[in-house]
Amino acid sequence: MKQDSKRQIVIKGAKEHNLQNIDLSIPRDEFVVITGLSGSGKSSLAFDTIYAEGQRRYVESLSAYARQFLGQMKKPEMDYIEGLSPAISIDQKTTKENPRSTVGTITEIYDYLRLLFARIGIPHCPKCGKEVSHQTVGQIADSIIEEGEGLKIHLLAPIVRDRKGEHKQIFEELSNKGFARVRVDGEIRGLDEDIKLAKTYKHSIDVVVDRLKIRKDVDFKRRLVDSLETATKFGEGLVTVLFDNGDEEYEKKYSEQFACVDCGINFEELTPRMFSFNAPQGACPECNGIGSKMEIDPDLIVPNKLLSLNEGAIVPWSKSNKKENYYHQMLEAVANYFKFSMDIPFKDLTKEEQTIILYGCDERIPFSFKRRNKSYMVNRKFEGVVPRMERLYLETKSNYNRKYISKFMSNHKCPLCHGKRLRPEVLAVTVNGKSIADVVEMSIKDSYRFFLDLKLTERENFIAKEVLKEIRERLKFLVDVGLDYLSMERSSGTLSGGEAQRIRLATQIGSGLVGVLYILDEPSIGLHQRDNVKLIETLKRLRDLGNTLIVVEHDEETILSADYVVDIGPGAGEHGGRVVAEGTPTEIMNSEHSITGNYLARREIIPIPESRREGNGQHITIVGAKQNNLKNVDVEIPLGKFTCVTGVSGSGKSSLINEILYKGLNGELNHKFTFAGKYDKIEGVENIDKIIAIDQKPIGRTPRSNPATYTGLFTYIRELFAETPEAKARGYKPGRFSFNVKGGRCEACSGDGIVQIEMHFLADVFVPCEVCGGKRYNEETLDIRYKGKNIYEVLEMTVDEAMEFFEHIPKIHKKLKTLQDVGLGYMKIGQPATTLSGGEAQRIKLAKELSRTSTGKTMYILDEPTTGLHFADIKRLLSVLNRLTDSGNSVVVIEHNLDVIKTADYIIDLGPEGGDGGGQVIATGTPEEIASTDTYTGQFLKQMLTNNITPYAKELVEEKMSK
Repeated sequence: MKQDSKRQIVIKGAKEHNLQNIDLSIPRDEFVVITGLSGSGKSSLAFDTIYAEGQRRYVESLSAYARQFLGQMKKPEMDYIEGLSPAISIDQKTTKENPRSTVGTITEIYDYLRLLFARIGIPHCPKCGKEVSHQTVGQIADSIIEEGEGLKIHLLAPIVRDRKGEHKQIFEELSNKGFARVRVDGEIRGLDEDIKLAKTYKHSIDVVVDRLKIRKDVDFKRRLVDSLETATKFGEGLVTVLFDNGDEEYEKKYSEQFACVDCGINFEELTPRMFSFNAPQGACPECNGIGSKMEIDPDLIVPNKLLSLNEGAIVPWSKSNKKENYYHQMLEAVANYFKFSMDIPFKDLTKEEQTIILYGCDERIPFSFKRRNKSYMVNRKFEGVVPRMERLYLETKSNYNRKYISKFMSNHKCPLCHGKRLRPEVLAVTVNGKSIADVVEMSIKDSYRFFLDLKLTERENFIAKEVLKEIRERLKFLVDVGLDYLSMERSSGTLSGGEAQRIRLATQIGSGLVGVLYILDEPSIGLHQRDNVKLIETLKRLRDLGNTLIVVEHDEETILSADYVVDIGPGAGEHGGRVVAEGTPTEIMNSEHSITGNYLARREIIPIPESRREGNGQHITIVGAKQNNLKNVDVEIPLGKFTCVTGVSGSGKSSLINEILYKGLNGELNHKFTFAGKYDKIEGVENIDKIIAIDQKPIGRTPRSNPATYTGLFTYIRELFAETPEAKARGYKPGRFSFNVKGGRCEACSGDGIVQIEMHFLADVFVPCEVCGGKRYNEETLDIRYKGKNIYEVLEMTVDEAMEFFEHIPKIHKKLKTLQDVGLGYMKIGQPATTLSGGEAQRIKLAKELSRTSTGKTMYILDEPTTGLHFADIKRLLSVLNRLTDSGNSVVVIEHNLDVIKTADYIIDLGPEGGDGGGQVIATGTPEEIASTDTYTGQFLKQMLTNNITPYAKELVEEKMSK
């Protein structure tokens, strides 16, 4: 398809990572999908070349001063690129685990809510619940007099609140108006002083209007009212009164605007920042706006209550159960004094005895202990394990000790705000009877309905019209991308990569930008087929605004919906990096050179098994699952089968499998306390001997971690090099061949192979180490060779090459074979972990487990293992999972991919909807049995089993083939 050169992004000679000097033209203002095998170079093209260059050019247009604050990207390896628009990347990275970041703050809906509640919210008294009314100067005077006769008071008018600057002009103006004193940042100072303030810090300034001593006579009240009128004039309706009774000082704020006459509580005028839990004006004073507090958890102190004190029931002191140890002697003294045994299980101690151990007592206990062979005898109160650890946590200056104690702490809801993050007076402000906390606790779906049905007065509607328009539109965008089950209070750190990406996508649609290049990384992750159509329509809407969309994707519906498809391949790693096919989806399907085209046209398929496994007749049963939105459900998981847990997004799959099944079984099998989700019990634990979760988290966060180190393969390779005659002659041990310790590594780069050079306002440059040339080791170590190869050259081998090289070393060959089996034959065994995709990291973890001897009684749990995988990769992955199951193990997979679901032996379908509308088991059985139901999964599965193609894909194929 020939394109107008002015309407194209033209790339010449792209060589980033494994790209093989490719030339490519991508149409602008269209919906473009880049697809191909995992590791073929899709992300290298989309993110590391196109996006990186677009971002780099934008940053280069800024001043050198501005650039020093921005993390600029390095210039991608390519000849040239033209036709770029400003680029925005929306990737899978989850938002940072900042406890203050929520769905509401990311989407900026919460900012509009703050404005709405500040402008039309009705304040109520947090004590009595009555609506707060305006307060006159006379009422304020009466309230002050009621504080008590004889009290000294300062009447203060707030002039500046939390504002940066030196404020010299303000001090001059106040002095010229006859005032003598001010309170600056809490300190009373004379205006005749030379008051110097740091202009880079925020300051608060109050002018002292009058100093009085309370009397109950008419003259005093007259003077007080006069002074209050002056104070409210300068303070714009606000006045602060500082009371001094001789023993202590305290202050109260009064306002002409709002006050509860009955309770005597005064309120400031409502402002948007009062509704922010990130600002001191709105944040709960107890938890500082976090909503929870980290506290020592007794369940973590004593996780196994079947153990006795002598057996180490008190875990933080369990290493101290030797007779001569201080903590052990302390417990022994308490046990002797209160006459209970240290040899009976902790659960069998009385409630009072358990409380004494955990929280201490007021009685003085005779306490004898030994130190350096000397005996001491003292009488002292027993502090208790919990208070002692709390004190040590606050007092210690050691990061190690603080980190150790934090293992025994857990988050508890704040006792003052109950997790709502805001001050009581802020939570008492309502719109249509709902506080701002009530609104953000609703699901997006319910919140959207609330704002659609909002009943306001004519005046309120006039004020809030534009704000409500923004709130409704942004909520609608979140509903459109399948996130209606989330709530605005949901912490960003708990979002999956797909959820975080779709939230950013909804925010971008809301911005309404035109002429932008959007680059997305698998936005369909975590979406049920039902919601996929919604997402595709959203992407098209973004395109129709006048933007270019480049989407890295494997999903069939998304590929078939694209205007243009670029297929990268033909293989992965060094076997990929080429453009195999490009054009419309129909042209891709007609290309026999394209693996993607073969699967789309059904020349290649993932076959449906001829029969389903019967299993071993045993089960794991979860009784009373109540985590998050689960509705007290009982779930039976058959063993010896490949089980798939399905359901629409937000139906409770992760809560059931990750939070309850994995954490619960892990705790029971390993006899340790874990923060498992809420459930009554798990039955059938004796039917398995271990549980393994294989997720997509990185295998390491530094370049020092790689497939060889993670799988344990590097240990055997180092031992092999240490056994060579020359290594023995020089006295080299296996540690000599490690780049993590001194001895054999290059000390110029500390074994990294690269040196980072800081370039200030330019991107930091990483250059190969001048001493070792990027080989990580010193010359003496590189002199040692095995079969003609040194240790660096071995790490540079691909898995396929290493398989042949170590053919006669069984323990190395076995580990390499598992990496090859999961489709990673193209990967270098020393490839830094930081360059691996999520799918590659997960398959390395899978290979590590495959290399271990199977007991046939292991349960494997995988959460969306098809993320980042092409049809061909999924086919290979399924053969590995089937191999695990055929060995007698049980495999449980959370998945939306119909190719995986159709091959399962047993399906557990949750729903029927997401969020509050989900949390129930709506169907169980074989894929054929699920297909006979009317659930969402059943409807899509029926079409897949009948035609081996999704219904949406079938419709698109027929439509495009007919054209």
